[in-house]
Amino acid sequence: MAVEQVVAGLSLVDHHVHGAVTGPLDRAGFEQLITESDRPVPPWMSTFDSQLGLAIRRYCAPLLELPEHASADDYLAARSQLGEEAVNRLFLGAAGVSDYLVDTGHLGDAVTGVEDLARLSGSRTHEVVRLESELEYVASEESNVVAVPDALVRRLEERTAGAVGLKSIVAYRHGFDFDPTEPSAPDILTALDRWYASGTTRVTDPVLLRWLLWTGARRGLPLQLHAGFGDTDLQLHRTNPLLLTEWLRLIEPLGTQVVLLHCYPFHREAGYLAHVFPHVHLDLGLTTMYVGARAAAVLAEGLELTPFAKLLYSSDAWGPAELHYLGATLWRRAVTSVLGGFVQQGDWSAEDAERVARLWARDNAIRLYQLD
Repeated sequence: MAVEQVVAGLSLVDHHVHGAVTGPLDRAGFEQLITESDRPVPPWMSTFDSQLGLAIRRYCAPLLELPEHASADDYLAARSQLGEEAVNRLFLGAAGVSDYLVDTGHLGDAVTGVEDLARLSGSRTHEVVRLESELEYVASEESNVVAVPDALVRRLEERTAGAVGLKSIVAYRHGFDFDPTEPSAPDILTALDRWYASGTTRVTDPVLLRWLLWTGARRGLPLQLHAGFGDTDLQLHRTNPLLLTEWLRLIEPLGTQVVLLHCYPFHREAGYLAHVFPHVHLDLGLTTMYVGARAAAVLAEGLELTPFAKLLYSSDAWGPAELHYLGATLWRRAVTSVLGGFVQQGDWSAEDAERVARLWARDNAIRLYQLD
């Protein structure tokens, strides 16, 4: 069977994703959700004029019974007429995903939860618990900082009972240039005192963030870390995963598996880390969607050093269900192009290409997250 047919028929495990938006979207609302910028879209431009915007018009329009490359106006009119729930069912059902691993920690009230995503997609869903959100919840419940460390452990035991993984957004809250050593109990209490005295509810203290990382690593579940490209909350130069090198060395004896999410433009650096550390894995999820027609080039670079057993598929879709569908569609096209090209060149056999595609699409995630 040709590589293209094998990849087209693969049922994906989307190991890092969020829910789909439930309310109706006008043009401004939709355009704001197809960019990583949180700034208003300037009146003289449209976010449809981007790799992602063109990919929506090319690959999503036919599902709305529109011609490929239909105008943005026609596209938005068609999805509005259909209604958001029907749009969600349409695109989620067409993605070809058997399992969604859902991070519920980002604006969860604005999108479908784990159960609703399963209902709309017909896929299995599993939760990934965000560490920072859990500490913020514990702090809201505990007035005495001395009680927080034990309360956090109890909270994580409760929240991870049915979860398949943990996630940290330390890249957003501080960056990876933190002291890699595990903080002492007195240091943690001092940092908690500082945080409580500040009156803020958002945890950004680097001592508390690295305490969360160590606490998460000790839970034993796979630990996802956002790396690289994201919205304007982060400072990109501080999210280079190479800055994690010493921390990765220190936690290696714990046996915890670390998953670097998205990684662009540091995907080659992430590939190096996955190459040299047995407990490091990566995906190129959000990247694949936003680079659109250039996805094959970026995925090929990600393949340069990354062991094939360390590659995972994700969309990181949040908001319009088109993103859940498009992540899968662009991944399939890019993987077919790259692996099929290796076969045509005579560098790979067709059997090896098909095997690597299956590993990347689902088998690696099933093993890593111990999915049934």
